Amino acid sequence: MKHLRALEDQSVYILREAYKHFDDLAMLWSMGKDSTVLLWLARKAFFGHVPFPLVHIDTGYEMPELIDYRDRLCREWRLDLVVGQNKEALASGMGPEQGRVTCCTAMKIEALKQTIAKHKWTAVILGIRSDEEGTRAKERYFSLRDKHGEWDFRDQPPELWDQFNTSFPAGSHVRVHPLLDWTELNIWEYLELERIPLPPLYFDQGKGTRYRSLGCVPCTGTVNSCASTIPQIITELRTTTIAERAGRAQDEGRGMETLRKLGHM
Repeated sequence: MKHLRALEDQSVYILREAYKHFDDLAMLWSMGKDSTVLLWLARKAFFGHVPFPLVHIDTGYEMPELIDYRDRLCREWRLDLVVGQNKEALASGMGPEQGRVTCCTAMKIEALKQTIAKHKWTAVILGIRSDEEGTRAKERYFSLRDKHGEWDFRDQPPELWDQFNTSFPAGSHVRVHPLLDWTELNIWEYLELERIPLPPLYFDQGKGTRYRSLGCVPCTGTVNSCASTIPQIITELRTTTIAERAGRAQDEGRGMETLRKLGHM
């Protein structure tokens, strides 16, 4: 698994660079497979300790199994968890019936911006991959946002020969992406190699369906699959023609492009 160790080394290097250059740093954790691999890598990078807070943006429509998984790992791994939520929007009745983009903007993007502003983080680490969705392929490892957290995906400077720009103007907000070069298959191979614990939602529980990508309850669907182990998922991924985020409602049309421009994860 030399290719996995090479990816691991690069991600660990980027995590350490982020910690070195940004004093006010946090890492988003959705409890999905990608962000959990990122958490595992952070523990490796800092010898079992995560020296910055983890941030979960709670939309109020989270899967209960994910909350249970989150709380268990926080106890076992002694993680510093910050939960962000747009309580005002929830209290006003915001929900998916008002439109997926409207709901995600309020419950994810605005909640994230509020949480970043409250804690004054200048950089946030995310577990996104360039193969997962079209606009993510335009990201950089160290990606500058404007003061509102918005992103111009049409104007991204090149990052050549592992020379990463970690020097930004005062007052900037930066997103750091250590998993950009990983693929979905790489993630599952690494999960198997390292025996990383995952939520059971990723596996068939005898119903012939499972989740391939996890999100809010109203916006996330299952795929037809009898895979109940990681090796079975890896075998399935080698032949499937179904997109990874086919079950995510907010990806329909150009919804995700709009959301990411506004500051979505």
